[in-house]
Amino acid sequence: MRRFLLISHLVIAGLVAPMLFMLAISGGLYLIGEKGSTVNTTIELAERANLDFKSENLDEDVRALLASNDIDLDFEYIKNRGNLIQTRPTSRTHLVFSKKEDLLTLVKKEPNFQSSMIELHKGHGPKLFRSYQIVVAVSLMLTLLTGIWMGLASRAMRKKTSIALVIGSVVFLLLALG
Repeated sequence: MRRFLLISHLVIAGLVAPMLFMLAISGGLYLIGEKGSTVNTTIELAERANLDFKSENLDEDVRALLASNDIDLDFEYIKNRGNLIQTRPTSRTHLVFSKKEDLLTLVKKEPNFQSSMIELHKGHGPKLFRSYQIVVAVSLMLTLLTGIWMGLASRAMRKKTSIALVIGSVVFLLLALG
């Protein structure tokens, strides 16, 4: 059983390591203020262009509006924030519609690499990548649990694992709740 746990632990860790490195790097850079940048370009719409932000068929309406204005940008879904509409994923070139009174504005946003990684980190990527992120999250939990289990199951490592787990839990709670 220990051999199975060890092999499972190592295989799962190896499979999710690239994603975890990306999350650690992009999250760390974000926390120290390196958030990346986005090139914003305002796009002129036809004079009478309009969009009902409360429409039941908002996705179709956005696609029709883009087509009628000869704007070619592929997107997977829409995020409606009430006064803003974003095409998603935002980890690549996307559009933001805003409306003040009757004036509809459209901005094309082109994120650089760092900004794209942060958007992926936040779960704003393609749907398939978001599904992958869920698999990685479950895999990370399994990796942590198998590592703790192996540490606690080993007489030589039990005390060290227990002490590290207690210290880690106390530090987390103090910082999270303090």
